[in-house]
Amino acid sequence: MTPGGGSGPMKDCEYSQISTHSSSSPMESPHKKKKAAPKRKWEVFPGRNKFFCNGRIMMARQTGVFYLTLVLILVTSGLFFAFDCPYLSEKITPAIPAIGGILFFFVMGTLLRTSFSDPGVLPRATPDEAADLERQIGNTEDIANGSSSGGYRPPPRTKEVIISGQTVKLKYCFTCKIFRPPRASHCSLCDNCVERFDHHCPWVGNCVGKRNYRFFYMFILSLSFLTVFIFAFVITHVILRSQQAGFLNALKDSPASVLEAVVCFFSVWSIVGLSGFHTYLISSNQTTNEDIKGSWSNKRGKENYNPYSYGNIFTNCCAALCGPISPSLIDRRGFIQPDTPQPAAPSNGITMYGATQSQSNMCDQDQCIQSTKFVLQAAATPLLQSEPSITSEELPLPGKTTIGAPCATLTLGQPTPPSSMPNLTSETGLTDMIPLKEEHEGHQFLTPEEAPSPPGMLPAGSPITHSHTMHVLSLASQDSLHEDSVRGLVKLSSV
Repeated sequence: MTPGGGSGPMKDCEYSQISTHSSSSPMESPHKKKKAAPKRKWEVFPGRNKFFCNGRIMMARQTGVFYLTLVLILVTSGLFFAFDCPYLSEKITPAIPAIGGILFFFVMGTLLRTSFSDPGVLPRATPDEAADLERQIGNTEDIANGSSSGGYRPPPRTKEVIISGQTVKLKYCFTCKIFRPPRASHCSLCDNCVERFDHHCPWVGNCVGKRNYRFFYMFILSLSFLTVFIFAFVITHVILRSQQAGFLNALKDSPASVLEAVVCFFSVWSIVGLSGFHTYLISSNQTTNEDIKGSWSNKRGKENYNPYSYGNIFTNCCAALCGPISPSLIDRRGFIQPDTPQPAAPSNGITMYGATQSQSNMCDQDQCIQSTKFVLQAAATPLLQSEPSITSEELPLPGKTTIGAPCATLTLGQPTPPSSMPNLTSETGLTDMIPLKEEHEGHQFLTPEEAPSPPGMLPAGSPITHSHTMHVLSLASQDSLHEDSVRGLVKLSSV
């Protein structure tokens, strides 16, 4: 130390502050990694569907026929507007292309709305819901067949509900793990259960169900009008030209009209027939699936009457075409919620949630060390607190192994042992609890006068006699006792 500058070296020695934010422990490193972007539900959708525009558009995987439908409508309408409408608007009226344009846009709008929307797909059961349903099915099976009956029996596949006085069976779907609602069915092409399933239409590239049936009906109905409209005015165009230059010359002057007439002629019958069939279904409040199977009868008096019909054609049409559209049940654009952390197995009475294996091992080691320290202190405390102290007046005599009267004890401030630990008092024989080892023959007890006084202790002649005590146990016996305790604790901790 320099004179007059005793604090000089201390000024040069400065402590560097440890930044807890700059350094990261191994336990914190995974949390600092960039989190992956959450997936949307359409990305992991279990059905056989295709999605576009971030899940806004939903279609079946087989869309080849749908593109054929688009080509036929676009090409036929385009040829009509390009080669027939100019002549017809000049010779007849300009309203023809206007009406044709309105029908064309209405057809395209309803087609895209039918093809790109959710037809009413029912969400599949989660693993917990499926397990609960299987448990209910098992309980029902046990009640029906008896719990003592042996052998495997398949679960019941149907349930019965009453709708408008008619018994309706709910079938169990082994793919979706649900009991399908009334009028729902599983589409084998899309691999989905669809609510109020009508049919799978390859021409629109989607299933037709509860949420898009009205758009499908308006599509085929408007397409029927458009086909008839184009076919009628194409024939009118050819007739007008043939009156001026002959039939063959008229065909040579407008070859596009021939192609349009051929396409419309072979299409109009199927399209108009399909529109009439679905008009009948709407008026009777049935689906194509129910009509093909012959599930219901239109006559109210029969046993299998249709429980979904309102008994009035106008009411049935309003219910199918003008009722509210139910929301989608699959929420295909929603984000997948992370799994809720499951509680881990309890360790030493402490429950850890979402902890990793390394964290739990570290916690177990820390708790084991703390428990070992506490047990060592608790094991030593009764001995130190309950050991009888021998004053100069009560020196142990040869052959005297017990102490007849209680003595003052030393308060060492050790932690209170558990209630299950045996409490050694002066009334208990020390030789019964902790036998002294006979092999230490060379060790002799010292009197209070011969024992050296530790620093801070009063001399032997002090009136405070309990300050000049001597433990009954020798140092060797205490060491052996602690060795046995440590060995036992090491065995417990290793287990």
